[in-house]
Amino acid sequence: MGKIIAIANQKGGVGKTTTSINLSSCIAAKGKRVLVIDVDPQGNTTSGFGIEKNELENTIYELILGDCSIEDCILKNIFPNISILPSNVNLAAAEIELIGVEKKEYILKNEVDWVKDRYDFVIIDCPPSLNLLTVNAMTTADSVLVPIQCEYYALEGLSQLIHTVNLVKERLNPDLDVDGAVFTMYDSRTNLSAQVVENVKSHLSQKIYNTLIPRNIRLAEAPSYGKPINLYDPKSAGAESYMALAEEVINNNR
Repeated sequence: MGKIIAIANQKGGVGKTTTSINLSSCIAAKGKRVLVIDVDPQGNTTSGFGIEKNELENTIYELILGDCSIEDCILKNIFPNISILPSNVNLAAAEIELIGVEKKEYILKNEVDWVKDRYDFVIIDCPPSLNLLTVNAMTTADSVLVPIQCEYYALEGLSQLIHTVNLVKERLNPDLDVDGAVFTMYDSRTNLSAQVVENVKSHLSQKIYNTLIPRNIRLAEAPSYGKPINLYDPKSAGAESYMALAEEVINNNR
């Protein structure tokens, strides 16, 4: 049965989408079948895999509104072992359209339940806010992976995210846990990055992954070519780091 991991942090710009794309691809490169679900109306994970998001007939938006089945939405084998449930800007309207809908927190879960057994991992890229879409992702997930940017305000908002995870666990999904935190945009040349890592470690009781994702120009370039980093530049520091993280995540979820 597929392990479902939501990648979440309500702070923007911490590397959620970068982690969703590259962790998924590196897990797939290790022979695991992966479904990537883009729950962010920006659709950056979708376009990061080279998909023309604005030309899609069926996306997660149509799925949530009940206009199509999950089978109609999934783009199969975009890259070897990777299938995608795509998103685009239409998804921004979903929250308003779901007002008054019963059990709206479970819409995504009920759909994913149909297909999760076909995959070893389901990776969900959440929007940078704690809204209904994020709650749907957390209700669907077994665990939450939290990317933390190595910068001064790293801890800000983290307690709010943990609080949200605990609320979802208490009221909607008793099986939800924090899978762990991963540090992104790590710069070994600065004292600040090392200080942030130590600071977060001293405040966070949850697991912290050993792999540090570096600031890396190749990581920043890859999305514009519509490729994950391990396919764009497999010898880059970014690719090596995400391959190491994939190994950790696989071992953590055996």
